[in-house]
Amino acid sequence: MKGFESLPPQLRGAITGYLDHLAVERGTAGSTLDSYARDLRRYAEFLVAEGISELAEVRSAHLSGFLAELREGTEQRPPLAPSSAARALVAARGLHRFGHAEGLLAVDVAREVAPPSLPKRLPKALSIDDVGTLLDHAGGDDVRGLRDRALLELLYSTGARISEAVGLDVDDVDGTARTVLLDGKGGRQRLVPIGRPALAALDAYLVRARPSLAARGRGSAAVFLNSRGTRLSRQSAWHALKAAAQRAGIAGSVSPHVLRHSFATHLVEGGADVRVVQELLGHASVTTTQVYTLITVNTLREVYATAHPRAHLMSD
Repeated sequence: MKGFESLPPQLRGAITGYLDHLAVERGTAGSTLDSYARDLRRYAEFLVAEGISELAEVRSAHLSGFLAELREGTEQRPPLAPSSAARALVAARGLHRFGHAEGLLAVDVAREVAPPSLPKRLPKALSIDDVGTLLDHAGGDDVRGLRDRALLELLYSTGARISEAVGLDVDDVDGTARTVLLDGKGGRQRLVPIGRPALAALDAYLVRARPSLAARGRGSAAVFLNSRGTRLSRQSAWHALKAAAQRAGIAGSVSPHVLRHSFATHLVEGGADVRVVQELLGHASVTTTQVYTLITVNTLREVYATAHPRAHLMSD
């Protein structure tokens, strides 16, 4: 593989074998393979500089040293951000895991070195007022407006991912029980309640707009249809939200995921148990959902700092 010609034969063979494994057996995307190749080239160059010509000579201390170099940088290369350093270490760990599985290594020493922990990124959420303004500008009384209003109301009311919303079929909506059946990641389905405003918008769309859209197609079962009578794409749904945000005058980027974050944040701030929010969002682990409790704590801290008469006496 290009760029590895100068490496010692064993290192070169192990790396090219691993990349071939990712490409052929794992079906890894080309852009990801390119990133892995760059990271592994840098790892191999680090090992050669340490006097190592075979993977079997590597010890966990070498992996730790490689990670330190990534974070601190060298005269030739600037330090990497934690996320980039973590990606490079993951590539190196994958190489060692592959070597162990293929019998090239007796021990996988890379298992002992964990990637750097990444700082938690608090999800962006709209205020309740901003969500109301956004939904008020979601659409008019024409066919497209009714569809877009129903779509945006549903996204905020259920916390659905955009793929789950456009993947809805008519039979997945139960107006009597006020629920929708969402197909989540990994084939996991979940039944989610839908609020009255969203249900009313959805009903208006299904009765007054969807039939004319469906007549242009070939009988799609999808709830949300495009102008050709086929299932609405994620890109078109995103554009509907972006247009509503522009009409509402909401600054910054407003994506379908922002509505999902807003749904979860407003639930937690309203007192919902984090495990209930986990079920509603379709998270496999409650750890993913717990980031919303951090938002609530930060909000409480800000309110306390501005409202309590002796808050300013507290040390940071």
